[in-house]
Amino acid sequence: MPAYAVLGGQWGDEGKGKIVDYLAESAHMVARFSGGNNAGHTVINRWGEFKFHLVPSGIFWPHAICVIGNGVVTDPDVLLEEIEGLKKSGANVSQLIVSDRSHIIMPYHVALDRLEEKARGGDAIGTTGKGIGPVYSDKAARIGIRAGDLLEPESLFSRLKSILDLKNAIITKVYGGIPISLEEVYERCKYWCAHLGPYIQPTQPLIHQTLESNKSILLEGAQGSLLDLDHGTYPYVTSSYPTIGGACIGLGISPRSIAGILGVFKAYSTRVGAGPFPTELDDDIGKAIRERAWEYGATTGRPRRCGWFDAVAARYTVSINGFTSAILTRLDVLDVFSPVKICTAYELDGKIIDRFPGSLSDLERCKPIVEELPGWDKPTASATRLEDLPSRAIGYVRRIEEVIGCPIDLISTGPKRHETVVIRKFM
Repeated sequence: MPAYAVLGGQWGDEGKGKIVDYLAESAHMVARFSGGNNAGHTVINRWGEFKFHLVPSGIFWPHAICVIGNGVVTDPDVLLEEIEGLKKSGANVSQLIVSDRSHIIMPYHVALDRLEEKARGGDAIGTTGKGIGPVYSDKAARIGIRAGDLLEPESLFSRLKSILDLKNAIITKVYGGIPISLEEVYERCKYWCAHLGPYIQPTQPLIHQTLESNKSILLEGAQGSLLDLDHGTYPYVTSSYPTIGGACIGLGISPRSIAGILGVFKAYSTRVGAGPFPTELDDDIGKAIRERAWEYGATTGRPRRCGWFDAVAARYTVSINGFTSAILTRLDVLDVFSPVKICTAYELDGKIIDRFPGSLSDLERCKPIVEELPGWDKPTASATRLEDLPSRAIGYVRRIEEVIGCPIDLISTGPKRHETVVIRKFM
């Protein structure tokens, strides 16, 4: 069987972890392809609640090989902590593989991330401070350290020395920070080699072999399409490519291998950090959505900004990714609200537009034009069949389907695996 990508259709935090965990029952492999531990995927099962930042969300299915791809940037300490937690829970981590081409987040990346964000002052982007931007910068500058380099600590020392000479000059002379010790970093690398080394290997041959054997692969995205470095709300974006092109680059597979592209959307909209957000509700309704859904970042704990479903933005991510199916999550959050609203167009400088602007200044001036729909009179929470949903909730789902131009084939009605309504099988 071919590959199926699971991508965020908004600004991230759409519930991809639950969806990947649910779909992984039918997959031979789950492969993460972008981002780093700035992502947080929550999985709830009989073993408890788990927040993954690097480990693929299919790890609890014993048959699923879980791959951290070359497009992911890896913080070894975070990964080792997740592995240790999984071992304690009884999960099988022997099927976890880290690409030898995955770039490593070093202590100087974290230091620079925080210093750079602090220096921006009022113009701060709202990064997680995890070193993600700086490690991707080093990757592009061709001075990065990859997971495979950890397996050769003798040749790594001289490279680290030249890199740290440059990084410490920036840390101390530009930002007035404390220099990073070469010896401490090198010792840390040797520790990572000893403890993470058994998981590191080339991943492309295994991925290609899986595809050639007609076995299915889930391509797990992190963050959301509107945070894409090229196609998102730049500069308030992440440092990688959470869109479909990133799946091919981040795992080394051909687009021809991808049979389905699944876009995950919340039944409303959220965003973390700074940046334009046309449907944001800076009122009691927005606060009520946040508290009812507990919209706080799994990685940072920051409160998420909340708003009505933005169909203009959703149509845009449908078009740039070519979603073959949409998945709607958190429908149950809206059970207590009436009316419920969908943004179907923007007003920009007195004109009605139905496109998502590429210009930051244009997007900041956009005002949402909303369509009201009646709320429903009985809960959707924990429903497992379409006929269990109230008719008005189905009407809301169908209207979203109409305005985004993509079929909604699955609805999540709660955080647990079984709290899922399958409308049409797509893999």
